[in-house]
Amino acid sequence: MDISITPLVERIARVLAGQRLSSNAEGSNPSAGEAVDLAWREHLDDARAVLRTLREPDQQMASAGDAAVWERMVRAAIDADGAEKPNADRVQEEAAAVGP
Repeated sequence: MDISITPLVERIARVLAGQRLSSNAEGSNPSAGEAVDLAWREHLDDARAVLRTLREPDQQMASAGDAAVWERMVRAAIDADGAEKPNADRVQEEAAAVGP
């Protein structure tokens, strides 16, 4: 089995950026690789929302494997990112912690 060295939230953000930029999807750029490299961070909140949605497997997924293992794996990806909250909320909290 292949195991990625790129964090899951980044991979999802890159897919979302590519989907919006690449002419192979909804975008207009015929060679979007460089544009995706520059834009993927703009899609982190959407990627985090996808991860939070994936925490619970559906019935078909649960019947194919161990639902508890799935949940732990997705939770590990969320925890590794440290992003239980969207960017805006985290930035506000960090600014408040630093003070004026």
